[in-house]
Amino acid sequence: MSIVKRLFYTLLQCTWGILQTLAGAVMFLVLIRRKHFIYRGCVATEWGRRDSASVGIFIFVSGSLEGRLRNEIIVHEYGHTVQSIILGPLYPLVISLPSAVWCLTPALVRRRAEKGISYYSFYPEKWANRLGERFTNEQLELLR
Repeated sequence: MSIVKRLFYTLLQCTWGILQTLAGAVMFLVLIRRKHFIYRGCVATEWGRRDSASVGIFIFVSGSLEGRLRNEIIVHEYGHTVQSIILGPLYPLVISLPSAVWCLTPALVRRRAEKGISYYSFYPEKWANRLGERFTNEQLELLR
């Protein structure tokens, strides 16, 4: 990503996506002692949870992931950061809330497991995959 694109990306996250970016900054500060790295203009943090999340310009990824799966999860979460730029203040209602319900509701977790439904088939996740692939030029093979 060029420096101009990266600056524009950061500017959009810190203006149009300010709600999510502020929430992500708080999470980042709580996890300040964890390992951090920069991924395409995002601040990525390894955390102790099994799941991963994107909050504005911040990506939180499971520290237990390795190899191809880790890379694909980061690309997917990057897709959510693009959604944040597209939707701005609507992101929490259109993406975060439905995604959290889909991910964390025990009945939905059971239903996905019983019927073999991919977590990534739900619209926020499928869209994040497509955006992640488009803006990173990486193909997601495991997250289908």
